[in-house]
Amino acid sequence: MAPRGYVALVLHAHLPYVRHPEHATSLEERWLHEALWETYLPLLDLLDRLEIDGISAPFTLSVSPTLAAMWADPLLLARFEAHLERLEALHGREQVRAGSGPFAPVVAHYGRALGRVRATFGRAGGDLLGAFVRHADAGRLALFTTSATHAYLPGLVVCPGAVRAQVRAGLGAFRALAGRPADGFWLPECAYEPRFAAELVAAGVTLSVLDAHGVELAEPSPPLGVYAPLLHPAGLAFFGRDPRASEEVWSRTTGYPGDPAYRDYYRDIGFDREEGALSGHLGPHGVRLATGLKYHRITGSLAEKAPYDPALAAARAHEHAAHFVARRAESLAGLPLWKGTVPVAVAPYDAELFGHWWHEGPLFLEGVLRRLAAGEGGLAAITLPGYLERHGDLPVASPAASSWGEEGHGRVWTGPRTAHLLRPIHHATRRVRDAVLGGVAGDEDRASLLRRAVKELFLLQASDWPFMIHGGDTAPYAEARVADHRAAIDRLLTAVAGPRVSPEDLAFQAAREASMPLFDVGDVARLFG
Repeated sequence: MAPRGYVALVLHAHLPYVRHPEHATSLEERWLHEALWETYLPLLDLLDRLEIDGISAPFTLSVSPTLAAMWADPLLLARFEAHLERLEALHGREQVRAGSGPFAPVVAHYGRALGRVRATFGRAGGDLLGAFVRHADAGRLALFTTSATHAYLPGLVVCPGAVRAQVRAGLGAFRALAGRPADGFWLPECAYEPRFAAELVAAGVTLSVLDAHGVELAEPSPPLGVYAPLLHPAGLAFFGRDPRASEEVWSRTTGYPGDPAYRDYYRDIGFDREEGALSGHLGPHGVRLATGLKYHRITGSLAEKAPYDPALAAARAHEHAAHFVARRAESLAGLPLWKGTVPVAVAPYDAELFGHWWHEGPLFLEGVLRRLAAGEGGLAAITLPGYLERHGDLPVASPAASSWGEEGHGRVWTGPRTAHLLRPIHHATRRVRDAVLGGVAGDEDRASLLRRAVKELFLLQASDWPFMIHGGDTAPYAEARVADHRAAIDRLLTAVAGPRVSPEDLAFQAAREASMPLFDVGDVARLFG
């Protein structure tokens, strides 16, 4: 029996490119370590379990090129394994400390979680992207990617060729790293501007996701609103985010992750234990760091929280999964059909929400997928490309400019706190583009300097730096990264334009490449031309 509606879960996995070989235990590299053991490996484990159980509930996963490059980096993977070993050692000490006391169940819970992470990493042979590709090739997943360094694309439209280069480089890098092309394209920050639709199509992008208002304000108005994709006149399909599905997860007041049965994110033994018990988990000069071992529920003040109950939290995650599926069935029931189109609720989220920020998120996802596989509510899980294969006759409309940033605008990336970044980014973009299009035929030294300048430009354009600056907590690091990439671009382009390339110039390029290789950018003239 055909489903009455579809649910398309879309998880976007992205982290800024961070690699600091000069620091054995870089604080910023911990972002990757935490996301690996709390989000990415549990997500892979979930897929492995569904495969073993013969469960067919496909969803869409977007992996940014920067994250894929970090997953493939031997240095970063070795450092992750060292981090995992330190965490396992800390957990062993905590087992002794907990004994049979009130925190014994949660300590045992982390032991099981770390064991699954270790086993999943081993099954994948340390090759996460390859493992996800295997699931995608088997039809359990659609794999998307995004622009080279997750740049806020509307902020680059004033620079000719800038959007083109970010998109083409992102698609090319993913293909090289994954050994296959991406199945679709995630717009960084879900941000769309009509002026770059043609660039997406020219790069070979066929489908993407917009925030709800990008579809709802399209011209003409789509007959099913966000519950069916629309087709841009240039031939690009856009799906709209279901605002109800987003609210049930993201809302600060009513979202599932705020339930008092769930684990509290902020209270961590890294701040509770005496220094001597935290060997390997202190930052420079004894700075306290979150370990990921958190023993309390979301109850009371930070000092008065109740012990975490893993069984209660797991039961609540399954209740919320049932509620989520039932709500999607309610939303899709009774919608008018347009030329036989079955409605779809598109539910996109940052992947890092599930496991890292919301500890029970992977349990929730698994509950949703298993219920959809069973046809609960007359619904079925589907990928975005899978939906288009079944329903290719779409209403034609032009989407509105939009993003999923605060209030649907781009002020996080272009507002008062971050506007000072725009001029230097635009200036650097034009300088690099002009140098690339000017050509350095037959001069391999200058060509290598130019390729490095392009990488530095992509890193400078990342949306992560204005996001951090807007948020405030990690603003100094973001400002330092912006200044560092600007200075590198200036030195590299000065060398390219000079009368000769000196050994010092080549040594600088080689040092930058060794410390922050990113990924191969290929023929840079093709990216901008």
